[in-house]
Amino acid sequence: MKECPGFTSPGNLLIWEACPERIHSNSSAIFLYSLQHLDTLSSAMKLLFKLQSLKLLRTLKPPNRTFHGHPRLLSCDVYSQYESIRLGKQEIPKYFNFASDVLDKWSEIEKAGKRPSNPAFWWISGEGEEVKWSFEELGFLSRKVANVLTKECGLQKGDKLILILPRIPEWWLVKVACMRAGIVIIPGTSQLSAKDILYRLQASKATCIITTDKLAPAVDSVASQCQLLKNKLMVSKGSREGWLNFTELYQNQSADHSCIKTKIQDPMIIFFTSGTTGSPKMTQHSQGSLGFRPLLSERYWLDLTSSDVIWNTADTGWILTSIASFFDPWVFGSCIFIHNLPQTDSAVILNTLCRFPVDALVGAPTLFRMLVQEDLSKYKFMNLKYCMSGGEPLNPEVMEQWKSQTGLDIHEVYGQTEMGIICSVCKGMKIKPGSMGKAAPLYDVQIIDKNANILPPGQQGEIAVRSKPIRPLGFFSEYLDNPKKTAESERGDFYVTGDRGTMDEEGYFQFIGRDDDIIISSGYRIGPFEVESALIEHPAVVETAVVSSPDPLRGEVVKAFVVLSPAFSSTDLKSLTRDLQDHVKKTTAPYKYPRKVEFVKELPKTVTGKIKRNVLRDKEWGRI
Repeated sequence: MKECPGFTSPGNLLIWEACPERIHSNSSAIFLYSLQHLDTLSSAMKLLFKLQSLKLLRTLKPPNRTFHGHPRLLSCDVYSQYESIRLGKQEIPKYFNFASDVLDKWSEIEKAGKRPSNPAFWWISGEGEEVKWSFEELGFLSRKVANVLTKECGLQKGDKLILILPRIPEWWLVKVACMRAGIVIIPGTSQLSAKDILYRLQASKATCIITTDKLAPAVDSVASQCQLLKNKLMVSKGSREGWLNFTELYQNQSADHSCIKTKIQDPMIIFFTSGTTGSPKMTQHSQGSLGFRPLLSERYWLDLTSSDVIWNTADTGWILTSIASFFDPWVFGSCIFIHNLPQTDSAVILNTLCRFPVDALVGAPTLFRMLVQEDLSKYKFMNLKYCMSGGEPLNPEVMEQWKSQTGLDIHEVYGQTEMGIICSVCKGMKIKPGSMGKAAPLYDVQIIDKNANILPPGQQGEIAVRSKPIRPLGFFSEYLDNPKKTAESERGDFYVTGDRGTMDEEGYFQFIGRDDDIIISSGYRIGPFEVESALIEHPAVVETAVVSSPDPLRGEVVKAFVVLSPAFSSTDLKSLTRDLQDHVKKTTAPYKYPRKVEFVKELPKTVTGKIKRNVLRDKEWGRI
């Protein structure tokens, strides 16, 4: 049987766009079947027939039509099917797989004509290329990719795969395919250096990596030190020795694949998250903590419908993209909109909001700080009505400027890699400037002291989430291979976030600052140890300490205090600063480089010789 083609790599994309008559035609009845109850041949034949009715085209500009809401709320949607569990009338299932229990269910609803005609996934390159998939097309293509991973690469349930791709459609395909095959995904930002990639490969024991031709040389430079790495797949139109071409492989694969049965606590994703000391930790999440959590929660921070289109601008390496551009919107059957966005450009983002029917926008505070610098009166947004900001606190003045120029509120959310969304300002809630809202469903969030005692409203302490006697479903499973760090994350009955804050009488939380030395710049978490380790490799540096420093655009940036080697004492400091910055960019991910450098004769230390970063940090923030 001849396979239906999918799309090729960016640069030569072929677009699937469903015929608009598909949902409203009587012929759609031929697609009313459950893939779970059809034999392989019959299922493939019917799917092939349907795909042949699709238009294969290259779209050079946004379509003229807009998507409108469905005339009625669906009582049969996926989220509604779990109402009895949310009400406590049924137990949480033992087995769950997001691909089969959410995405494939939406595909069935879609084929029955009970979902609006929105695509499930909508990607634009910014250069005229466009991809649209329905849930059925997403399922068809992701099964082909699952076969690449299992048949061509020999990956099995529980194997680990590092996925380092920018905002291109293949990232979503691979992620769904891994869930179908029970493979544990390890996302990474495209800014990772060879050293970062080596650490992740060795620490995770990953047997497969998928990336672009841009990062392939960096992988090759360290691959010989990774004995467990067996498969390297490259998303590219070209070829490279020792690499498999991802696009060619999946296009030639069969779409017959049975989703593996996974338990709700089975590992699904590992995120590397920066720590105060040492290398990044592996934060492991399960099918339940990320996939089932939005089904169990109320419509809290992301109150969407199957008619809505959401655009999240975060990097693919961070948990926010997994939450806001994958799990949570697709639970509601919403359309995930993605712009390739190689660089964050205010004009590009504003023009996109004017040309495409985006209902909800999610971005780091840096995004909104950039946007309010523009003359927003020149832009008329097509559909935008809900804005969310997360990753770091948003300045109240930015919220006021955005509101005055667009008429839209910005709803703050607060979360961590370990737990996803912890607090949020939901639709309909009173917005208090400077507040990150109330505790999310499933979580009992409190302000505690050093002895894990709950503090009264208005008193400053550490933001913590109750983890005992019952660990909430949304929690990470563990810091993989690091039981000490896992244990240290708890105090008494609480998981301690490492952030300080207050709670008022109405239950609104306000962020005060980090209780440790983590730097959060433009939504990126940066550990000082990683930057210090890179700097100390430079011959000019005898000793260094890295802290956060205030910045009007990024909230805070990396600042390095450097003690110079005597041999460099007469060097031009401006030139040396650029040299140190370039060195860090080459040694680790470029976003970690110190944007500020100050040369000092000595660093403040305790009597035991430990650097007192808190003294330097307080000096930077004017607290001394």
